[in-house]
Amino acid sequence: MLTVAFIVPPQVELLDLAGPAQVFTEAKSQGLNAAIEFYSFHDVNTSSAGIAFGTIKNYKEANLKADDFLFVPGTDHDYLRSPQFGNDESFFRWLANCAVNKINICSVCTGAFFLGKAGVLDNRECTTHWRRTDELKSRFPKAKVLADMLYVKSDNIYTSAGISAGIDLALAILEDIKGPQFVHKVARGLVVYHRRDQSHSQKSIYLDFRNHINPKIHEVQDFLINNLAEENSIEALAEMIAMSPRNLSRVFKESTGLTIVEYLTELRREVAKTLLNNPDYTMDYIASQCGFKTARQLQRILK
Repeated sequence: MLTVAFIVPPQVELLDLAGPAQVFTEAKSQGLNAAIEFYSFHDVNTSSAGIAFGTIKNYKEANLKADDFLFVPGTDHDYLRSPQFGNDESFFRWLANCAVNKINICSVCTGAFFLGKAGVLDNRECTTHWRRTDELKSRFPKAKVLADMLYVKSDNIYTSAGISAGIDLALAILEDIKGPQFVHKVARGLVVYHRRDQSHSQKSIYLDFRNHINPKIHEVQDFLINNLAEENSIEALAEMIAMSPRNLSRVFKESTGLTIVEYLTELRREVAKTLLNNPDYTMDYIASQCGFKTARQLQRILK
C-alpha cells in the first residue's frame, strides 16, 4: 500500500498542509489504496494562524519505503530565520536519508528551506514561493532555484510554489499514479476545476483580471471559463446578463483591461497548454475543446 506522509513543522502554514492532504483524502474516497500519516519533530505544534494541533507522532516512528511520498509544508517566515530552525540535526539527516532511499520528498512553499537544509536540493532544479526565491538561492547556493514555476520535479524531489500550488502538485502526483480520468474526479470533488501543471506560471488567467467588483462581469468570466467550446457571441453573453452588447463590451474592458475576445484567447491558450500534456489527445480534439474550428487556428494562437 502506498503511504503519503506529512511533516508538521513548527508554525506550519495551514493551507500548505491541508491542501495536499485533502487531495489525497478525496482520492482515498474515490478508491485510492493509500495510507495518510502525519509526523512532527516537535512535541508541541501550533500553526502560523495560532491553531494548535493534538498529539502528532514523531518522525522517527515513520516506516516509509521507496516510492512513498513525504510532504514538507511551509512554515512562518520568522521561524525560518530564527535560531530554532535547523537545530534538530537528526531530523535533517533523516530527511536526507529518505531521499537516498528513493522516498519521494515534496515541499510546499517555504518547505523548500527544510529540503535545502537537509542538502537534498544541492545541484537540483527547485522552486518556492516567488517572495522567497532570492532568499532560497542565497541560503542554499548549490540549489538551482527557478523563479515563477508552479512546481518542479527533479528525480524523487518535488518542490512547489506558495500555498495553493501544493494542491496542483498533489494532483499532478496523483495523475502519475492513477491517470487523468481519476484525477478529474478528484478535482471535481474538491471543486478545483482548473488544474495547472508545472509549465504554468505562478500567475493564473483564472485569477488575473478578476480584481474588480462588477458581479455581472464576474458572471460573464465564469461562464466563459466553463463554456470555452461554445460560440460565446457577445450578443448571447449580453443577453445572459441583461445588458446591451455595446455596453457589455465597454464595461468588460473597463473592468478587466481586456476585450472579451482577448480574454477568451488567453483562456483558450491556458486550457490548450493543459490538454497538450495528455498524449492521448489529438490537436483536433484539443482545438474543439477550446472553441477553435480547426487545429490550425489553435496552433496559430499557441505560437
